[in-house]
Amino acid sequence: MSTTIAFVGLGNMGGPMAANLVAAGHRVTGFDLVPEALERARESGVRIAASPAEAVADADVVITMLPSGPHVLDCYRGSAGLLAAAPAGAVFVDCSTIDVADAHAAHEAVGASGRRSLDAPVSGGVVGAVAGTLTFMVGAADEDFAAVEPVLTAMGRRVVHCGPPGAGQAAKICNNLILGVTMIAVSEAFVLGEQLGLSHQALFDVASAASGQCWALTTNCPVPGPVPASPADHGYRPGFAAALMAKDLRLAANAIRVGGVSAELGLHAAEVYTAFAENGGAERDFSAVIHAIRDHADTGANEGNRTA
Repeated sequence: MSTTIAFVGLGNMGGPMAANLVAAGHRVTGFDLVPEALERARESGVRIAASPAEAVADADVVITMLPSGPHVLDCYRGSAGLLAAAPAGAVFVDCSTIDVADAHAAHEAVGASGRRSLDAPVSGGVVGAVAGTLTFMVGAADEDFAAVEPVLTAMGRRVVHCGPPGAGQAAKICNNLILGVTMIAVSEAFVLGEQLGLSHQALFDVASAASGQCWALTTNCPVPGPVPASPADHGYRPGFAAALMAKDLRLAANAIRVGGVSAELGLHAAEVYTAFAENGGAERDFSAVIHAIRDHADTGANEGNRTA
C-alpha cells in the first residue's frame, strides 16, 4: 500500500532511505538545506519541496533524519514548524540519533499537538541505508509501532520494537557504546600484536575463531588485509564516520552520568573518539582510531626509551 511520506533531512543517510521508500512505491516529498542533497534525492524520484512546511503539507507519515536533538525540536516547534504544518492525522517518526531527554521532549511536543510519534534511530551506516538493510530501534506505543512498521521495513532488514517512547534512542546509544569500546579494544590488540611481532593475519585467524570474535573484528576489521570489504582496505573511507561515533558516545556518556552508572570504559571511549575526531579523524571511518592508538603507543615507547 502506498503511503504519502514527508522526509526532512536528505543527507548521507536520509537521501538513500528516502530513495528506498520511492522504490517501494511510496509517494515521498523531501526537504534539505543542502542543494546537492536535494538534487540527488530528485534524481532518485523524491519530490522536492521549497520548505519543510511544504514537504509535510499532505503527509501521512513525517520522517526526520537530522544531526541533533535541538535540530529535531526546532524543526518540530514554532509557527513555521512541522507540527504547525502537518495534517492532524500525521504520524511523526524521528530516525535521528539524539539524546534520550530530547527524544522524550520531541514525543511530548508531538503528543501535545494531538498526533502520534515514534523514535526510530538506525544502525547500519551509509552502506545499510543504500542497500535497505538498516536495523531500526523503535520506541513507541504498540499501536503506533504497528501503524508505521511497513514503512520502516521498506528501508531496513530488521525493525525492533524496543519499548515505549524513548526506548529506541536508549537501545541505539547502548549498542554504540558496545561498538565504540570493542573497536578500541580490537585496535589495541592489533597494535599490541605489532609490538610483539605478530602478523595481522595471524591475530585475526586466532581471534576471529576464538573468544575475541566480534563485529569490530570480523566485519569492520581496523587493519587492511584480513577483511577485504572493511573500510581499512579502502583508505578508511567511512561506512560510519568517527565524528558520528564521537557524537553517539557523548550521548551515551551523558546518559551514564545522569543515571549514575559505573561505566568507565564507556566514558573513556567517548574521550578517545572525541579527541580523534577533533584531531583530523572526523571524516574517516571510526575504525581508523587504530592510528591514534598506534601513534600514542609509538610516543610512549620513545619516551620510555629516552627515560631508560
